[in-house]
Amino acid sequence: MHTQYALRDILRNAAIGLAVSFVAISLGASLGILSGRGAFAGMISAGIIALITSAFGGTRIQCSGPTAPMSAISAIVVAFAFSDHAHAQTQLSSDQFITLVFLMTGGLLVLMGLFRTGRLIRFIPNVVISGFMNGIALLIWLSQIKVLFGVGGKAAVEGPLAANILIAAATIFFIFAGPVLFKKYAPRLAVYIPGTLLSIVLVTALAALFHAPVQYASLEGALDSLTDIHTFFAQQWPDSAVFSDVMVAGPYALKLAILCYLDTLLTSLVIDRMTGEKTARDRELCAQGAANACAAIVGGIPGAQATIRSILLVKEGATLRLAGMCAGAFVFVEIFIFRDVFSMIPSAVFIGILFKVGYDVLDLKPLGIYVRGLFGRSSQNSHMAVGHMELIFIAGTTLVTVLYDLNAAVLGFTALFYFANKTLFKEAPIPDLLAPEETEGVTDEG
Repeated sequence: MHTQYALRDILRNAAIGLAVSFVAISLGASLGILSGRGAFAGMISAGIIALITSAFGGTRIQCSGPTAPMSAISAIVVAFAFSDHAHAQTQLSSDQFITLVFLMTGGLLVLMGLFRTGRLIRFIPNVVISGFMNGIALLIWLSQIKVLFGVGGKAAVEGPLAANILIAAATIFFIFAGPVLFKKYAPRLAVYIPGTLLSIVLVTALAALFHAPVQYASLEGALDSLTDIHTFFAQQWPDSAVFSDVMVAGPYALKLAILCYLDTLLTSLVIDRMTGEKTARDRELCAQGAANACAAIVGGIPGAQATIRSILLVKEGATLRLAGMCAGAFVFVEIFIFRDVFSMIPSAVFIGILFKVGYDVLDLKPLGIYVRGLFGRSSQNSHMAVGHMELIFIAGTTLVTVLYDLNAAVLGFTALFYFANKTLFKEAPIPDLLAPEETEGVTDEG
């Protein structure tokens, strides 16, 4: 009986992993496009990162992979790597420089774990976290507006603008409406057909039905033979990197490593609260570093522990690490099964998905509490009050993230928060909304 139960448990966890893998591959493709490395890079990373972190990470039930914040900053790295400014500073090719940055990101995360920095997450104020998540959301929206309209140096997606806007809008509609309808009329299927996947299928079918004259997706970077693989690795590997290249890549790698640290450990707090377990934070950082380095080696993009994917595993009753590992493994299977179908998806579909991703990253809860407070409708919890100073910190972090730099925003406003509380507001310190252990979570990808 014990063996039968164990086998049943294994099959259930594998089935849950299969369901989550559809979310992982859909978002992986979208976030790969957002990063500038392409859909295939995002999908292959979704498989690799989920597989490694689920097997070796410090959060037992989880699913990591490309996330919106990581992909938004990766896009900055990719844009720099292909710029004239980068070519003047490094002798590496664009792809080699990108790989170097992502490899260094993985190395820094491993060092963070080895030096036991996981405990420092509790010192970052939630007002700062809220601000930088809002900044990431705005960066995602701005990037997709540029792609849709062909502004800001971005080439517009091909085809009539009205058609592409309609496709993006339809995608957003089905992402929101699909799960509601499925839960009402087919609740059992709702688990296995997430809104993102449903939207891709429906809008793609409609575009094919009406022969929409728009740009369609492609799997650039897909490998078809051993010769392709050998050539690809030779082009990617930064074997001629020198110290000056490392110095140029360093700030970008540090930015991504800090972001992965925040993204991962905030998600782990959410999962710990749901499971009643406690993440081994330093082990988790080491696993994230190893996974991101492996993704970099195959031309992928960096990621972090993913809130929605991890929550799906927990809510569907996953009990084994196997669930997250299967989510990663099934991604590889799906890449080969659906690669021919992928070219039927309009590119504007991914613009719609990324607009939804930006919405999910956006943290409007403090603003809502602040507005209710202005009208005398305070929160039921006294520690949830949001005043003028908290809103200033959130807005300031958001603006610096969008207009200047993520690291400067997080580190600068964290230091300013503690300085202000120790000096200017010693008698009435600025509250931090929620203590980290009480945080409900930061949604990273939709």
